[in-house]
Amino acid sequence: MVLSFGVPRTIKAVDTSELIRLDSEAIHCGLTRNHGAGWLAEFAGPAAAHYLWPVLVHRLGHRPESSPHWRCMLLLTVRDGQQILSLLDVLPASFEDLPETLDAATKTEIAHRLEHEGLLTQAQWADLNP
Repeated sequence: MVLSFGVPRTIKAVDTSELIRLDSEAIHCGLTRNHGAGWLAEFAGPAAAHYLWPVLVHRLGHRPESSPHWRCMLLLTVRDGQQILSLLDVLPASFEDLPETLDAATKTEIAHRLEHEGLLTQAQWADLNP
């Protein structure tokens, strides 16, 4: 995957409560990639770490107050412990406020998983786990 210019070249870890907060912010701002109200609270692993990797700058002409924002690949751990691929739109300031806690080797391993391991998507997992 080719990273877009303008996004930070890093991956950040978030816990489930922070991920739910970011998802709620995406819903509130009308960003197009979110999980829908309540989905993460029901299906994300409650004690899991999840990983956000900004991959492109996304712009919404009809929502200039939320544009631009970053479309992030999300390595999401669901309630059964499986890691799946999802996307989440995140405001730049919200991403920048997240602490930088991962070392370079961990970031490389997460990027590899997201790009090359054929993870189930959130939609595929949801179809298999109604």
